[in-house]
Amino acid sequence: MDSLIARPTVEHHSAPTDNAPLMPAEAHLAMPAQSLTRRVFTPTRPAPGPDISTLMARLFVFGLTIVLTAFGTKEIIAVVSPAGVTWLQVVFAVLFAVTFAWIAFPAASATLGFWCLAKQRAANTSAVPHGPLGRNALVMPIYNENPKAVFAALEAMAGDLVSSRLGSAFDVVILSDTRDHAIAEAEMGAAQRLCTSMAGRIAVYYRRRADNRHRKAGNIADFVARWGGRYDHMVVLDADSTISAATLAHLARTMAADRSAGIIQTLPALAGRMSLFARMQQFAGRAYGPVVAAGIAAWHGRDGNYWGHNAIIRVRAFAATAGLPELPGRKPFGGHILSHDFVEAALMRRAGWAVYMLPDLEGSFEQSPPNLIDLAARDRRWAQGNLQHMKVISAGGLHWMSRLHLLQGIMSYLASPLWLALILIGLGLSLQAHFIVPDYFPNGLALFPTWPIFDPARALWLFGFTMAVLLLPKFLGSALLLTDRHRRCDFGGGVALVSSLVTEIVLSSLIAPVMMLVQTNAVASILVGRDSGWATQNRDDGSLTFDSALDYHARHLIFGLLLVAASAAVSVSTALWMAPLAAGLALAPALTWLTASPQVGRFALRIGLFAIPEEQPENNATPVHQASR
Repeated sequence: MDSLIARPTVEHHSAPTDNAPLMPAEAHLAMPAQSLTRRVFTPTRPAPGPDISTLMARLFVFGLTIVLTAFGTKEIIAVVSPAGVTWLQVVFAVLFAVTFAWIAFPAASATLGFWCLAKQRAANTSAVPHGPLGRNALVMPIYNENPKAVFAALEAMAGDLVSSRLGSAFDVVILSDTRDHAIAEAEMGAAQRLCTSMAGRIAVYYRRRADNRHRKAGNIADFVARWGGRYDHMVVLDADSTISAATLAHLARTMAADRSAGIIQTLPALAGRMSLFARMQQFAGRAYGPVVAAGIAAWHGRDGNYWGHNAIIRVRAFAATAGLPELPGRKPFGGHILSHDFVEAALMRRAGWAVYMLPDLEGSFEQSPPNLIDLAARDRRWAQGNLQHMKVISAGGLHWMSRLHLLQGIMSYLASPLWLALILIGLGLSLQAHFIVPDYFPNGLALFPTWPIFDPARALWLFGFTMAVLLLPKFLGSALLLTDRHRRCDFGGGVALVSSLVTEIVLSSLIAPVMMLVQTNAVASILVGRDSGWATQNRDDGSLTFDSALDYHARHLIFGLLLVAASAAVSVSTALWMAPLAAGLALAPALTWLTASPQVGRFALRIGLFAIPEEQPENNATPVHQASR
């Protein structure tokens, strides 16, 4: 085990004045920036093709998506088709097809996941790896975070590793990009105390960069370039991440045994928040997440993706293949890559390294934003990073699955303006049909008039079908829980589970139109050239005043009222169709204020609403769970 005594460090070009008295001797690795423009790329190692089960999984998911989308598009054409098709109706049908495909794809993936989990339950098998662990760094990048919360989690993880006799295989490494000097001093003090308390049991290192170039990705890259030669693997965390010692050992042994693995991703469970908004997300992630993750893992195979944290990475492979270049042009599309994780996974996969997920591996946790406004602020940064991928997706040599992952990231934000356009065009068609007198004889005198066709019964049926596809992952995840007595108890029992399911669907349906406008505004601001900056995430209890919620949602409220007025001008039935959308916008201030309250969240906990397994008395919380609360 390395000494924790301060040692002189070798100067590095990107951080000549780092505050790094608690770091070990440097062990450099070359980490060159990779080319994104080269049209031909030769992998550094041969990458085997997908096995038959992965191929069949992809065939199922893509095939079912195409079938559902084709059926939905055929139905919408039948609903709005007059005798003569107008350009507006063509645009409407195309937008519907794109947006329907966006919800059909996860529905198909969740259906596959449901089948995989049902089969796994029947087999009742779980593989526990054995063998060497290698040398591992547990890396925690931080930026202006609350030192008390961060180091409490690190102390819990380090203690868990020591208790599990894994201290010699793991080093705890805190990589600070903090700019606030008061916070930096508190970090240093907390790091020194953690070093002292863990001395002789597990190594703890701390470094604060003088130059936080390239944000988190640059922080990690600087560590790999200067100290990466000391380690076989690194487990990358977020400031709100916790991982149990058993899970860390599982990851390290799996990586050591699988010599072609470059990144192995866990499925982090949401935990540790008490606001109603966060509790709702925690429940949704635990109830529906396994079905979604199992499906993703099945069709991704070894050509998967990386989410930036709670994953283990082969250090030398990462250094050799995942160095990020600067994107050409000005911000927000140019400059350093914000959503670095997708690109790093794509570059490692391009070089022949496998990237995959272990969806059933438990003991990996993170926290969710405590309220909708904080979620929107995080989404703004993610939107810019994902839209940057439009400059990456055509890079030479990328695996087609990596291009698909990048496209999915881009579409996750473009979907909102497309949904908004679909709604506005549909409303425009309704207004046009109501206020413009139709031409019953467009081709001159004829024996029979040409009647405009709109089938309200078919439209209602299509709406129900669309909602069924949209909610299918939630229903499938809940079905697995309801048919498993032990898992039902983990969520408070069948009644509590069904109550939570219904409440989550109602609340998420009301929040959805608000997030549609929030993401549309984010995309618009990026397209006009506004940079997101780098703000610290809010990790407090999430409380909001009603005035702050009203101020944030004022424009959403006004837009909702305009929708109500426009739809009411057409007919009462049109107004009723728009009511769910308008209700979410009209209730946005009150809903955001109410769901941000920890008091309301605690009340929900007392009545069993949005219960998760760690909250059940029979499930003894580990130190890692306790630190995440």
